[in-house]
Amino acid sequence: MRAPIGDFDTATPVPDCLPELIAPVADAVRHWQGAVPADRVLYVDTDPRWADTAVFVEHYGRDLLEQSANCVVVAGKRGGETTLAACVVLSTTRVDVNGVVRRQLGARKASFASMETATGETGMEYGGITPVGLPAGWPLLIDSAVADLPYVLVGSGRRRGKLLIPGKALAELPGALVLEGLGAA
Repeated sequence: MRAPIGDFDTATPVPDCLPELIAPVADAVRHWQGAVPADRVLYVDTDPRWADTAVFVEHYGRDLLEQSANCVVVAGKRGGETTLAACVVLSTTRVDVNGVVRRQLGARKASFASMETATGETGMEYGGITPVGLPAGWPLLIDSAVADLPYVLVGSGRRRGKLLIPGKALAELPGALVLEGLGAA
């Protein structure tokens, strides 16, 4: 199948490639819910050496920069309690951790989670964290610019491979909340 964005050799509907996905992502696909069917989410096999956005778009096409999103794990702290959440913003922006995220989580202080926390809590590889298959109960904060895209390129849960997912499907994931201004220029 031809990918709707990018110049990839093949794109496979995620229900047809569960063995290629890490356990939390494959489990999320098996239990998919929402108006956008799971088979509209596609997996593209990519070289893990090119997983980081800047290198990735140089190899797979600069046009992907405007259609790529990063998923990062943040930690909000208040009164000795820590709330972990995932944030999805366009790769051309950065997460407004000290403004939008802090307020949304009702935290006194917010920061990016450590690599050990992000990978340990999600079961995903650093540099490949995806909003699909996050731990139950986590807030998933999505910038409105991401949710508005017909297709978004995001991590697959590991450094090898990416997911192409309709922005509308991201907004339907468990715990998702679409926010204006989450991604700052």
